[in-house]
Amino acid sequence: MGPRDGLQNEAPIEIDDRVRLIDALTGTGLRSIEAASFVKAEAIPAMGGADEVMARIERRPGVVYSALVPNLRGAERAVVAGADELEVVVSASETHNQSNVRRSVDDSITGMKDIVRLAHEAGKPVEAIVSTSFGCPYEGDIAPSRVAEVAAALLDAGADRCSFGDTTGMATPRRVDEVLAALAAVGIATGDIGLHFHNTRGTGLANVVAALDHGVTRFDASIGGLGGCPYAPGASGNVVTEDLVHMLEDMGIDTGIDLDALIAAAHLAERLVGRELPGQVMRAGPRSRVHARS
Repeated sequence: MGPRDGLQNEAPIEIDDRVRLIDALTGTGLRSIEAASFVKAEAIPAMGGADEVMARIERRPGVVYSALVPNLRGAERAVVAGADELEVVVSASETHNQSNVRRSVDDSITGMKDIVRLAHEAGKPVEAIVSTSFGCPYEGDIAPSRVAEVAAALLDAGADRCSFGDTTGMATPRRVDEVLAALAAVGIATGDIGLHFHNTRGTGLANVVAALDHGVTRFDASIGGLGGCPYAPGASGNVVTEDLVHMLEDMGIDTGIDLDALIAAAHLAERLVGRELPGQVMRAGPRSRVHARS
């Protein structure tokens, strides 16, 4: 998520540098990279030049390079630019959805149908991301049944799968259990979904472990812990990619990802944005490098 969700809240960096970061991530063994957002540059300046970014990255077979699209025009641009997958965000919270895209939730779901039609005609899948699934910075708690209702409507509208966003880090393991139970109650299998946690309140990795117990295997993360939401006050970075991989590998879960290469990419991201990032493993190093002192 680093090149999109990670950089969207930062001061704009050069397209050359965005391409460098994506190419570095490609070399780590990651199989899915959110490379760009086809929003208007006036709305989110850091995402300007998405077409050029997609044209210049070095693509590796087996890696999915996805793009976030806010509307049909953005979807058209993403398809032309060669995005492998399109992502559409709809909030479970009416207030956040209005703040984010100036539309009601129902209008967003209706509008997504045109995006799905365009994407499917081009042979590209669409992932619907249900934002504020674990709480809203404007409305507070969001009922898990509401999250399930929105997800079911998105799937009915043609989305190929759903992911669920903890937009401002309000999730805890208990709330993860509740949302996943609500999804199961409407027939949405946990093996088919993705989860997107922020670490605003320090529970990001704990939430991943809770979700693993339910059979979830797909998680968003951001290199170095870059990230946030321009329309969600208090949102900090996503779960840190290298911290997540470090934990999973030590739990005996083979991610297929080169941790040393990830750490190098995290240091690159830090240099590019010009500030210290919150990743822990990039500073402390993997536990395999820690030796007991006599």
